[in-house]
Amino acid sequence: MQQRASAGVNDFAIKLANVNGTGSASANGLLMQSMFRMGVPVSGKNLFPSNIQGLPTWYEIRVNKSGHTSRAVDYDLMVAMNAQTYDRDIREVRAGGYVLYDSSWPLAPELRRDDVEFIGVPLAHLCNEHFLDARERILMKNIAYTGALVALLNIEEPVVEQLLSETFAGKEKLRASNQKALHLGYEHAMAHYRCPLPFHLERMQGNEGKILIDGNTATALGCLYAGATVAAWYPITPATSVMDNFKTFCDKYRRDPETGKNNYLILQAEDELAAIGMVIGANWNGARAFTSTAGPGLSLMNELLGLAYYAEIPAVVVDVQRVGPSTGMPTRTQQADILESAYASHGDTKHILLFPGHPGECFDFAVRAFDLADRFQTPVILLSDLDLGMNDWVVPRLTWDDAYRPDRGRVLSADELEQISAFYRYTGEDEHHVAARSLPGVHPRGAYLTRGSGHNRFGGYTETPDEYREVMDRLARKHRAAARAVPPPVIERQEGAQMALVTVGSCDPAVREAVDLLAQRGIRANYMRLRGFPFDQGVTDFLYEHDLSFVVEQNRDAQLRALLVLETCVPKDRLRSVREYGGFPLSATQVVDEIASQLER
Repeated sequence: MQQRASAGVNDFAIKLANVNGTGSASANGLLMQSMFRMGVPVSGKNLFPSNIQGLPTWYEIRVNKSGHTSRAVDYDLMVAMNAQTYDRDIREVRAGGYVLYDSSWPLAPELRRDDVEFIGVPLAHLCNEHFLDARERILMKNIAYTGALVALLNIEEPVVEQLLSETFAGKEKLRASNQKALHLGYEHAMAHYRCPLPFHLERMQGNEGKILIDGNTATALGCLYAGATVAAWYPITPATSVMDNFKTFCDKYRRDPETGKNNYLILQAEDELAAIGMVIGANWNGARAFTSTAGPGLSLMNELLGLAYYAEIPAVVVDVQRVGPSTGMPTRTQQADILESAYASHGDTKHILLFPGHPGECFDFAVRAFDLADRFQTPVILLSDLDLGMNDWVVPRLTWDDAYRPDRGRVLSADELEQISAFYRYTGEDEHHVAARSLPGVHPRGAYLTRGSGHNRFGGYTETPDEYREVMDRLARKHRAAARAVPPPVIERQEGAQMALVTVGSCDPAVREAVDLLAQRGIRANYMRLRGFPFDQGVTDFLYEHDLSFVVEQNRDAQLRALLVLETCVPKDRLRSVREYGGFPLSATQVVDEIASQLER
């Protein structure tokens, strides 16, 4: 296995093992934000179970001064707070690493390793002595180990204290309890161990102009900026926080300041089938509407996505992918909805897809999704995933052009309708093969019947083969035309490259780092990250430049590779698969090991 370089200043990985429902998320977030505010490039991955309480949960933090933020798979420090997973957790620590554990109880001799240093902090005893409430004792254990880590990792105390003040503003009792627990852990570590550890933090300027944000929040903000006023949904992990955040933003920015009335509508439907129906109806009526879901919900939406495609009605779907099939593993990440999204519904359908690679693109692509849906009068699916949607990423500060105006596509005004003798919904296509539409209530001449059944170019019912093919062929041409409108791929070339690495979405940090690691082995590779479907000619041209391209993705069946084979003319023997689909975020180590293995065969 490809190993990370030795840990050092601003270059290490830690893992925090805990029990779900014990309040560890607050402590882990405090650590992550403290490191970020010290200007050090950092990433956090929350590996949590799908139950509410009781099962193991882990949080991984990687610090890398060079800006590599993909997941680590070996750890310099393990915070072992769950006796049920001690054995597994301690085995994951690299030789020469450290284990911080609660020494209120003895550690079984068989768990100890000669090549690892154990740091015992009596967290339970400390909290039992200084706090009276039973629940508070459990919660404050996490803050106490945070205090120990502040000492061990040289995290600046004023930064942590400022975060506590911000988090518990107006809640002085809670702030004081957290501050007390923090000092208990800090003082014990300082008194009993050499602080800081050989690997630790030192302030740098690696995060200037950057923010810490998750993809679901950024997506919701993008929907707001795009002008969305209607949303319908059914709660589902890991997409729920998209709509939660959208509602929060709407409460603040979509409420009439004079009347106090809402200028938006959010509907929790009885299921995903109803949700997409509401979204299609609202878009047909002229609103900008969307839904957020995950794979199981997208499966239920298939039939009505086919209706919107065939009847040519805009719709935006945010799919935060998770592990399938069926219920799968709701709190694990995957990219296994690619083919379903591209061809959603029965019959011949093709949809526009957007693949953001970080939260900044979640924001930008959410806006683009609405413009593309309106311009091409068709569903647009934004494919995020759990890693991107629910984990905090360090990205450049979001920017916005105040000159932006929504692209509503070809919508006939009352004056335009007045000047024509008759309106036929599916005639008069433009250079993008899009026909003009009308909105209800604008002008009587714009009234028409939307057909999901067989129809001709005039909008009338038909079962005549030639008339049916005429409409379907135009829809195919329209989809191909969208290739010039979706975001182009990100392409980076190296001198002397022998092959290419191709990927999508949240795989980006791992594959970028893999390119660097392969170069250290003398294997040079060009890089392409796809950002939209249909693919433009540049994608085909890039693939043809290389006799061998490795397609890196997170699903079992190589769905991205399959889509490239289906939708480009590149021979499939030029495309090899690198697949990781166990549900955890991708690491550069996994990519390098698989490519090296294939090259040696």
